[in-house]
Amino acid sequence: MASLVLSECGIRPLPRIYTRPTTGFSSNNANFSKFRPLQVSKANNLGSSLKVSSGLRDKNWSVNVSVPLRGHSILNEEEEKGGGGGGGGEFDPGAPPPFKLSDIRAAIPKHCWVKDPWRSMSYVVRDVAVVFGLAAVAAYFNNWAVWPLYWFAQGTMFWALFVLGHDCGHGSFSNNPKLNSVAGHLLHSSILVPYHGWRISHRTHHQNHGHVENDESWHPLPEKLYKTLDNVTRTVRFTLPFPMLAYPFYLWGRSPGKKGSHYHPDSDLFVPSEREDVLTSTACWTAMAALLGYLSFQMGHLQMLKLYFIPYWIFVLWMDFVTYLHHHGHEDKLPWYRGKEWSYLRGGLTTLDRDYGWINNIHHDIGTHVIHHLFPQIPHYHLIEATEAAKPVLGKYYREPKKSLPLPFHLLGALIRSMKRDHYVSDTGDVVYYQADPQLKGSEN
Repeated sequence: MASLVLSECGIRPLPRIYTRPTTGFSSNNANFSKFRPLQVSKANNLGSSLKVSSGLRDKNWSVNVSVPLRGHSILNEEEEKGGGGGGGGEFDPGAPPPFKLSDIRAAIPKHCWVKDPWRSMSYVVRDVAVVFGLAAVAAYFNNWAVWPLYWFAQGTMFWALFVLGHDCGHGSFSNNPKLNSVAGHLLHSSILVPYHGWRISHRTHHQNHGHVENDESWHPLPEKLYKTLDNVTRTVRFTLPFPMLAYPFYLWGRSPGKKGSHYHPDSDLFVPSEREDVLTSTACWTAMAALLGYLSFQMGHLQMLKLYFIPYWIFVLWMDFVTYLHHHGHEDKLPWYRGKEWSYLRGGLTTLDRDYGWINNIHHDIGTHVIHHLFPQIPHYHLIEATEAAKPVLGKYYREPKKSLPLPFHLLGALIRSMKRDHYVSDTGDVVYYQADPQLKGSEN
């Protein structure tokens, strides 16, 4: 990213066909025309990551952001000319859209792409001050009437810290790679997230969003893989609240059908050039874990449970709740893609915006998700304006979120509905939709 604003550089979508997830692209070199062909190593089972080397890497992965590569050769004819999904007749969400990624980009005001590191840091200062303030107030009163309020508030603030670190990982925090890396490590390590390990896997998610096999997070299980799961695993995966507590386990072992750990440099998630970054983040995570252990002995295990560990699990609930509902739970079934039907644009258009009421500002408008998925380099404080500008282009491919009360209790219904009906997709077909398992307890046929 260095000193240029990526939005003005003509970003193009990724190629359509992957036999394995794309994990090796970076955007730290503006001359994408010189990238070398992908080099494959460590072929793995279904859903495992492909080890690639794009020729664009250097050892400082703090400059990498999760954006699609440019280059006319990776556009297909449909995306150049537009499809017919927005024409007359009944709307088909799985049809190619009648617009291009460049049409959406052109509709977004230029200032929405500009990153202000001072503004970004002001959000960090605000959130950190609130975190320490809440902890001080709770410790001072040390009253069981106060603790539940503290847990919800502090867990929500941990989630806000995560979102700021997430922006660092995308490079939307600032144009300074060192600032992004330092801030990202401090924010994510404080809530036990391995910054680089997660950043790299999240890049894979953005580069393959909406692809059945290649997407990284909350992707659907093909029917054949779903049927290999034992009954306990199926029940836990689709029975609340267990799926909403999955994030720490995902960091250690990923999802069914995929291998690797976010902490291990030799994981299938990473290529050799990322080894040093992964080790750095794992060392920071370990240091934070050690600090928490020390504080537990100094302050008492119960006190640390109340001050840190219960809010941590509230953060995990927020993390899984928000990220799941960005890709599931709409009233209408949304498509997932394979093969030639998948494209960066079509995959991104299956994501959903959500309204979280009072929480919108607290968690930095992460609910404004569609434009973020298509253009993750846009700072969070410009996402609402960018979305409003893009709506006329998106048309019916944009699904207006239901307005929330001060707290987003309405989204619990969307979550429960999805857990009852979104179990697996067909093993065949390039445009597929979730199906329900009639044998699963509580399923909705």
